[in-house]
Amino acid sequence: MKRRVILAATTAMIGCAAYAEDLEVTHWWTSGSEAAAVAEFAKAFDATGNKWVDGAIAGSGGVARPVMVSRITGGDPMAATQFNHGQQAQELVEAGLMRSLESVASADGWRDIVHPASILESCEIDGEIYCVPVNIHSQLWLWLSNDAFETAGVAVPNNWDEFVAAGPALREAGIQPLVIGRQPWQASLAFQTIVASVAGPEAYGKVFGDKDADVVNGPEMEKAFAALATAREMTAGSNVQEWNQATTQVINGQAGGQIMGDWAQGEFAIAEQVAGEDYTCLPGLGLADIVSTGGDAFYFPAIDDPEVTAAQEELARVMISPEAQVAFNLKKGSMPVRGDVNLDAANECMRKGLDILANGTVVAGIDQMLSPDAGNQLADLMVQFFNEPGMSVDDVKASFIDILEYDS
Repeated sequence: MKRRVILAATTAMIGCAAYAEDLEVTHWWTSGSEAAAVAEFAKAFDATGNKWVDGAIAGSGGVARPVMVSRITGGDPMAATQFNHGQQAQELVEAGLMRSLESVASADGWRDIVHPASILESCEIDGEIYCVPVNIHSQLWLWLSNDAFETAGVAVPNNWDEFVAAGPALREAGIQPLVIGRQPWQASLAFQTIVASVAGPEAYGKVFGDKDADVVNGPEMEKAFAALATAREMTAGSNVQEWNQATTQVINGQAGGQIMGDWAQGEFAIAEQVAGEDYTCLPGLGLADIVSTGGDAFYFPAIDDPEVTAAQEELARVMISPEAQVAFNLKKGSMPVRGDVNLDAANECMRKGLDILANGTVVAGIDQMLSPDAGNQLADLMVQFFNEPGMSVDDVKASFIDILEYDS
C-alpha cells in the first residue's frame, strides 16, 4: 500500500512528520444515492490525513462478495471491505484472515452505543468484535408513486390489500403495478417482506430462524404464499434489471410500487422527491409496524503492517462516529447504528423506521438467520418463481422447506 508523508501545521512546528495511509475500501455501492452516501465516509476519513481509495465493484453484493473473498484468500487483501450483517465473513474470521476490532470497540464503548444490541452481536465471534456496523437497513417496505395513483384515478393505498385492489386501475392506465428487478436477491427480498408482513413477525421468526416446516405448511404461510402469487401477477411486464432502475420507474410514475429496502429512499432523495407528497412509504407493507435489522458492516483484513493497522482503526472510528453516522445514513436512506445521534433532518420515512425501531416490532434480517449458501438458494428459487408463471405455489413451498432443512 502506498504510504504518504503529510506535514500537518502542528507537527511542522515541532519538526515531526505524521504518517498517513492510502486505504483501499471495497464495496458494492454504485447507485446515485449510494455513491453520495459513501462519499461522506471518504470525506470524513480523508479529514484525518489518511486517504480513502475507493474500490467500488459494480453489481449487487452477490456479485461483489466473491471478488472480495477471492482477493482476501488469495493474498491480495484490501484494507477494508463491506459485508452485510450476519454470517458472510465468518469463515474468513475463523481462518485468521480478518483482524479483530475488540480493542477499539471496548475502548470506545461500542456495546453501549450500538442499538439494537443484535447489530453489534452480528460482528461478534468468540467474544470479540470483528467489524464495524455502519447502518440498519430494513428490507420490509413498499414504496409507492403518488403520481401513478393520481393518473390511474385511485387513492394512494394505505396497505398491501389496497395496493392489490388498485392493480387493475394501474394496468388500465398503462402503469406497471409492481416493479421488481431481475436480480435474484430482489425476488427473495419480496418474499421475505411478504412473509414478515402477511404471515406476521412470529411466523417469520419461526420460518427463517427456527426453520420450522410445520409453520411453512400452516395457515399464516398459506396467506403469504397466496400474496406471493399475487405479487408475481402484478409484476408481469416488469423488465428492469437493477433495483435502482426499478425505483426510478416508481419515481417517474411508470410503476405504482416497489417492494424494496429503505435504501430506496436515497434514490427518491437525489431525485428531490418529498416523502408524503411525491411518494409514500409503507413499512411492513402497511400491514404491520415492523422493521428488520439487516444492514452493512465493514471488516478489516489482517495486514502485517502497524501503520496500516493504525489507519484501519482510524477508519473504524470514523465510520461509527456520530457525525459520519448522520451524514452517511441521511443520504443512504438507512438508520444509524448509534442510538445517541441527532436526526432532526430525517424525512418522514426515516422517522417511521426510527419510531418502529424504538416502539414497534423488530425482527432479525435474513442474513442473520440463513447461511450465505441457503440465502443464495432461496434467491434462486424466488427468481425462478417470478420468471416462470407455470411454477406452482406448492412447488415453491416444497423447495423452500428443502432449503430450510439443508440450513438446519
